[in-house]
Amino acid sequence: MNFTKSTTDPESKKDLLEGQLLLETEADTKQLAHVFAQLCDQLKTFDSGWMIYLKGDLGAGKSFFSRAFVQSFLPGQKVKSPTYALVENYQTPLGTIQHFDLYRLCDPEELEFLAIRDLLTPPFVALVEWPSKGEGVLPQADVLVELNVLGEVRKVTISACRERANAFVKKLTEKVGMELDYD
Repeated sequence: MNFTKSTTDPESKKDLLEGQLLLETEADTKQLAHVFAQLCDQLKTFDSGWMIYLKGDLGAGKSFFSRAFVQSFLPGQKVKSPTYALVENYQTPLGTIQHFDLYRLCDPEELEFLAIRDLLTPPFVALVEWPSKGEGVLPQADVLVELNVLGEVRKVTISACRERANAFVKKLTEKVGMELDYD
């Protein structure tokens, strides 16, 4: 695993952290999701309601990552992809995990029919697959997780999208034992 660079938010001109790593096995993906979940707990992301965007091609591992994330809080929980329902809710002691899969969404306004504003009331963490389909209705991401298939491995890029997520990305690099390059 190798976290590499920082970037700048064009709106605020503040440095936002970004890291990249390679996941060679499903176990690596589960481990990353578990560490991600631990940090959500430790940094109390549920309290303020965080949006985690998951991007990647079909089969890149977005649903797998989401399942492992949910099962970090609810071991043994059956976690199905919300491809047809668009959203699945999981109640945890910390708050609700909202798992959205917007692949089949035709119009972002359809999210209003799901009462999205009510669903995204803290405490929650929302995992959103295919977030571009909800553009204009979804709140801004706090963290973006991009998964790309490179042969037999997955390249994962994790980016802070808001200043409040910098500490999260920095601690994530520490948890996986890597150093962040601040360029």
